[in-house]
Amino acid sequence: MKLTKNIQTIARRTLLKEAEAIQKVTAFIDDKFELIVSEILAMNGRVIVTGIGKSAIVANKIVATLNSTGTPSIFMHAADAIHGDLGMIQADDMVMCISKSGNTEEIKVLIPLIKHSGAKVIGLVSNMDSYVAKHADFVLNGTIDEEADPNNLAPTTSTTVHMAIGDALAISLLNARGFTSRDFAKYHPGGSLGKQLYLKVDDIYPKNELPIVVQTALVKDSILEISRKRLGAAAVVDEKSALVGIFTDGDLRRMLEKHTDFSHITIGEVMTPNPKTINKGEYAIHALNKMREFDINQLIVVHESSVVGFLHISDLLNEGIV
Repeated sequence: MKLTKNIQTIARRTLLKEAEAIQKVTAFIDDKFELIVSEILAMNGRVIVTGIGKSAIVANKIVATLNSTGTPSIFMHAADAIHGDLGMIQADDMVMCISKSGNTEEIKVLIPLIKHSGAKVIGLVSNMDSYVAKHADFVLNGTIDEEADPNNLAPTTSTTVHMAIGDALAISLLNARGFTSRDFAKYHPGGSLGKQLYLKVDDIYPKNELPIVVQTALVKDSILEISRKRLGAAAVVDEKSALVGIFTDGDLRRMLEKHTDFSHITIGEVMTPNPKTINKGEYAIHALNKMREFDINQLIVVHESSVVGFLHISDLLNEGIV
């Protein structure tokens, strides 16, 4: 099928319309918005978000964002609500009803029932002269000029604006609570993001062997130690067990390029002095950043000046932190 229109122009126009709509609704962020944030912070219940059609999809997204940023939330489909799901609403909850027109029949039926339960209603609408806007306890104004499609029918700009307002609400609540990256990690323990926030060096290095050689040891003996421990490197210490260097596969290759007979060479003569280390209490992401900074594959783990372990780039890959 041959494209007869300028697709790139259409795509850019769509994005610009939605961006302009978001820009315009910033004017509606006022004391009423701040009051909604305060009410949610003060309540003992949950934020229940409801809608129908595309608004139900937006509601699901807002619920996911609120939950992940510390505000307990539940999705309730507006059509299912009047067939039994109203039972999930408690008097301490606040229910956000999303409707572009503000006159969606299912939502109009729902609002009196929600109020009867004792819960408060937040309306998120694009029509401030609507049933929802007039009957909700609080209103989030998502007014738009037009949808992005040529017929001004397909929910595009309106759904984008409603999701953006949901994000603004979630981030406002996050900041008001002093929600930190540590808190965020509790709700995102899986995947690389969560592991970057909570995984520590201590959680990884004990799984590895600990190859250590004394600097006066012969290279041939040290190679056997490295081979047994299978990390491609060994920490080099002095007679008092203080760390003085590291011997890696790279050091071995460089030695072989210079010497044909290494039967009498000690590890201290060919090691790399002042190796890069990481403290055992550090976060694993810091170890990864240090490996990237110095373009190395392993770090020696230390605790109070003592060598306690090894951390290899493959360990971080296996943990999914990269």
